[in-house]
Amino acid sequence: MNSQKVKEIMHSFGADLCGIADISRFSDAPKGYHPLDVFPACRSVITFGFRFPVGTLLCKTPIPYTRVRNSITPKMDAIALDFCMEMEKYEIACVPIPTNESQWDQNTGRYRSIISLKHAAQASGLGTIGRHSLLITPEYGSMIWLGAVLCDQDLEPDRLKEPVCDNCNLCVNSCPVHALENPEIDQQKCWNYAFGDDEEIQSWRIQCHKCRDICPYNLGSKNSFIKKQFLL
Repeated sequence: MNSQKVKEIMHSFGADLCGIADISRFSDAPKGYHPLDVFPACRSVITFGFRFPVGTLLCKTPIPYTRVRNSITPKMDAIALDFCMEMEKYEIACVPIPTNESQWDQNTGRYRSIISLKHAAQASGLGTIGRHSLLITPEYGSMIWLGAVLCDQDLEPDRLKEPVCDNCNLCVNSCPVHALENPEIDQQKCWNYAFGDDEEIQSWRIQCHKCRDICPYNLGSKNSFIKKQFLL
């Protein structure tokens, strides 16, 4: 099995992007959240992306953006599971990483996925992380949702992307709760403001994505049909 075949299989299950990192690229992972802490046989990390409909940014109600986000999560998990089951037909062991499931890390006082998907995506050459803490890809900007699979095979890794974020601080200045003032996002401030129940409409919603909206690189080449001025 080579890297090209791996990507063909991942794309056949619906992924829009796919990249590969070897295990050596995860030396800076936090204690307990390294791919080897999850799957000791891991030799490569396969990351994939699924485009997020950019039209949701233009809506005057948060409901479409919220619903799409909630619908994409099980879709991503299904792609990862189907891929792992397909790879076992080739006698290759893979482990799916949940797309939207986090646990409390007492060492850092933060919620974390069992491995960081955005750092895995950066290590796999899909894009680079911006000042707003989101992954920016050339094709879809930050309008991409991420999944990953740990693999027990040595696969040829993709080249890393050059950073595009120039620390313009538009995202920092646009945050209503000042969650981006330090190099590491204040996770709790962001979550408490952006996610929760809307008492007026009696519905859970995502009410804020201002840092995503204002970023000069949030669209990417394949979303360029949307006029940037409409997002501001």
